[in-house]
Amino acid sequence: MPSDRRSVAVMRIEHVGFDPDFVDYQQAWDLQREVHARVVSGEQEDTTLLLEHQRVYTAGKRTAWYDRPTDGSPVVDVDRGGRITWHGPGQLTGYPIVHLPVPLDVVGHVRRLEQLMMDVCSDVGLQGTVRVEGRSGVWLPAGDGKPERKLGQIGVRVSHDVAMHGFALNCNCDLSWANIIVPCGISDAGVTSISQELGRDVTVQEVLPYIEKRLPDILR
Repeated sequence: MPSDRRSVAVMRIEHVGFDPDFVDYQQAWDLQREVHARVVSGEQEDTTLLLEHQRVYTAGKRTAWYDRPTDGSPVVDVDRGGRITWHGPGQLTGYPIVHLPVPLDVVGHVRRLEQLMMDVCSDVGLQGTVRVEGRSGVWLPAGDGKPERKLGQIGVRVSHDVAMHGFALNCNCDLSWANIIVPCGISDAGVTSISQELGRDVTVQEVLPYIEKRLPDILR
């Protein structure tokens, strides 16, 4: 049964590139598709690609024209769900290319990715992350004069029962990228990072081992 296969599944984790070797988005997208084809065919086990991107805006299939940059910055249109977001230095991006259980439950996969990021935030000392109904990703609730703030983004695509794309967790990235777009199409909330919330520099390299430790949980 597919559920039995998941219970004994093994995940391969591949480092694609980190500071100072930031990864071009198109290069990573091409690699995703190559790995996806191998996982679908059974040539390769479930695999997660981990990396830091060069600065880039990417737009999912639900992106509206008014979400896009106001300064003419280029945008890469991609085949994942969701709307517009940013990737770049200081953000840990993961692309789990994994079989989903049958019957197919894409929402369940998104929830597992959210839990992964929430648990990792707790691991590094940031408590209180939440889900927000109707909005994917990982958030901090409004309070102390601050609005709801998004800390982790999710966008996925599923083909032949195998997911691709994935999650992006803001560690110590420059948050000014959000000033010229409507991040994830949400105009009434903010964006934040682990570093900003903890008041100390929390790098991708500090967060990476916690992500790697918890990644196999998404196969359960």
